[in-house]
Amino acid sequence: MRGLYLIPASLNISLVSKRAVFFFFSAILITSSIALFLTRGLNYGIDFKGGILIEVRTDKAANIGFMRQQLSALDLGEVALQEFGAPTDVLIRVQRQEGGEKAQQVAVDKIKTLLGDTVDYRRTEFVGPKVSAELFWDGVLAVSLAIFAILIYIWFRFEWQFGVGAVIALTHDVISTIGMFALMGFEFNLSTVAAILTIAGYSINDTVVVYDRVRENLRKFKKMPLDELLNNSINQTLSRTVMTSVTTLLALLALFFLGGAVIRDFSFAMIWGVIIGTYSSICLAVPLLLYLHLKRTGLMVEGNGDGKVTEGVAEDAP
Repeated sequence: MRGLYLIPASLNISLVSKRAVFFFFSAILITSSIALFLTRGLNYGIDFKGGILIEVRTDKAANIGFMRQQLSALDLGEVALQEFGAPTDVLIRVQRQEGGEKAQQVAVDKIKTLLGDTVDYRRTEFVGPKVSAELFWDGVLAVSLAIFAILIYIWFRFEWQFGVGAVIALTHDVISTIGMFALMGFEFNLSTVAAILTIAGYSINDTVVVYDRVRENLRKFKKMPLDELLNNSINQTLSRTVMTSVTTLLALLALFFLGGAVIRDFSFAMIWGVIIGTYSSICLAVPLLLYLHLKRTGLMVEGNGDGKVTEGVAEDAP
């Protein structure tokens, strides 16, 4: 039974030999992302800027779209609504109003007057700058811990060189995603942080697949030059990598164009993350192994008897 292949199995693209081009492009991308973050900054959402949180409960499943249309007419600035647990529970987030606590209370009164007695008000909170700063740094901590955990996981599963290569590629994905949000001006909130964590998981999954083939080939072909071996490993997993990315993108594009404004920024982050994650897994994570002094000794099934690996093509090489 033949499978579906977007890329012919016989195709052999010389990707590792073009590593200088990829590294240069990534350096430009990272530098530009950092520059955009420092100059233009991010369009922080309510989670990071502070604002008003109101949790309400309706008698039946809430019509989020209709409620959002009503509240937008109040001209209170950014208003975000989302289902909060049950279909009858809605979390309303309104950007921080100019002025002190009195200005925030006026905005709450407007919302309650509009919604009236049709909903049950479960809680009302004001998110100040201090709480917003805590949420921001909690998000930074979550991403940092995720990257560190991935480093440890790859280190124990493979070798430290694989872990370093994976983390460099992963950091590249995170920074470029932040830079893209700074460029496009899309809202950066806790949902975006969740998207970045999802991107990290997706990217590392692609990277591990290629790394596993690299380790397998290192054991199989003992004399093959490392750059040729790495390139073969990429090509052998390229069809699987591209197929996974394309099918994921089909779903994300549907969410972006048909899912509405609520999840558009999240969908955009995921789309960019899949593209840049696929690129980094193929064009960065693997070629980086050439510069990390990858040793074959710890990965070989057998050596030459004196603790050193014999440099030679495996007897079962094609």
